[in-house]
Amino acid sequence: MTKIIETNKLNLFYTDFQALIEVDLTVAQNLITALIGPSGCGKSTLLRVLNRMNDLIEGVRMTGSVKISGQESLGEDVDLIALRKKVGMVFQRPNPFPLSIFENVAYGLRIHGEKRKSVLAETVEKSLASVLLFNELKDRLAANALTLSLEQQQRLCIARLLAVTPEILLMDEPCSTLDPLSTMKIEELMVELKKQYTIIIVTHNMQQAARVSDDCGFMLLGELIEFGPTKEIFTAPRNKKTEDYITGRFG
Repeated sequence: MTKIIETNKLNLFYTDFQALIEVDLTVAQNLITALIGPSGCGKSTLLRVLNRMNDLIEGVRMTGSVKISGQESLGEDVDLIALRKKVGMVFQRPNPFPLSIFENVAYGLRIHGEKRKSVLAETVEKSLASVLLFNELKDRLAANALTLSLEQQQRLCIARLLAVTPEILLMDEPCSTLDPLSTMKIEELMVELKKQYTIIIVTHNMQQAARVSDDCGFMLLGELIEFGPTKEIFTAPRNKKTEDYITGRFG
């Protein structure tokens, strides 16, 4: 196992409220790791720590350590643009820009100064092909991205991330607004993408966590209660709280 993310005694406070408590987590490369637990338990907060999205919230402070590929990512001298390029994020609701399909995917490259049309075109095609959208949309690249279905929009948002060559994909309930068929397609895509990327997904859908993830962490009231191979978490949890949540006794 090659570890790509490691947190040690990670604490996060929103002013006086402690949202994460002494979280120790190790994420393996090229696996899908799921974070499960009831609403408000710190799953999305933990996810956002990994690319410092919480920095945008007033009153947030953190202690402890977060290492990504062996490099500390919580320091004041960390290049946040480089970090967020390496650690991309997909949100609950698809958030395409009100631009063409092509410009949505090319956006990150342009931000980083790429102007060569051939490079932009090649990267857009490759990124859309990676999410199985290119053949579907190759004749509509000039169309507004907001005309796509929700599932296509979510795939497009993933393609937009892939265009800037991240190593880690953070997915915060990426299927919560999708119907069951669209959810299945995104899940199949995740399994395909883990060949090249490390994926961490927050989900309230137990069946989804069981279906797609290799490792799973159960969180409760800001603590990581249990972490391990998904099959073990779902069939033989070591902690009674994990068992109670998975069997539907609370949450």
